[in-house]
Amino acid sequence: MIYVWVFLLLTLNTCWLAGILFALPGNWLMIITTAWFAWWRWDDGIFSIGVLIAVAVLAWIGELIEFFAGAGSARRAGAGWWGALAAIGGMICGALLGTVLIPIPIAGTLLGACLGAGLATWGVERLSGKAHDKSVKSGVGAGVGVFVGTTTKFLIGCVIWLIIAVAAFWP
Repeated sequence: MIYVWVFLLLTLNTCWLAGILFALPGNWLMIITTAWFAWWRWDDGIFSIGVLIAVAVLAWIGELIEFFAGAGSARRAGAGWWGALAAIGGMICGALLGTVLIPIPIAGTLLGACLGAGLATWGVERLSGKAHDKSVKSGVGAGVGVFVGTTTKFLIGCVIWLIIAVAAFWP
């Protein structure tokens, strides 16, 4: 019966993993679900504390990369600190609006986040008096950074999922 429960856990974790592409905290949902399962079935010895700590560290790394990728790319492309902060805010607002306004599953959210970061950075850079060309370069850098950050977070989520799956069946 334990393998049925493990299969259900992995199925739910697959859904959480897909949630990353919808701007949901999928890595953390996988960890919370797995930690709850480990606590619930502790006597079965399915997951060790070491496994749970390892996936939590990976989730933190994924969050940091996603959060700072847009801002960091904007800065590398020439944006000021206000432009970099605008990339973070634009990413969040763009993801929400993209989910609603762009009716393409997954792509709408990701596209909205990238466009939101790029447009917010471009707008702040223009308002600060920078030339149009430099502002566009900063905006494109922010948009590309958000894409890279979200993609990296998703790939880290795949590693987390794989670690959980292997730990569930490895004696």
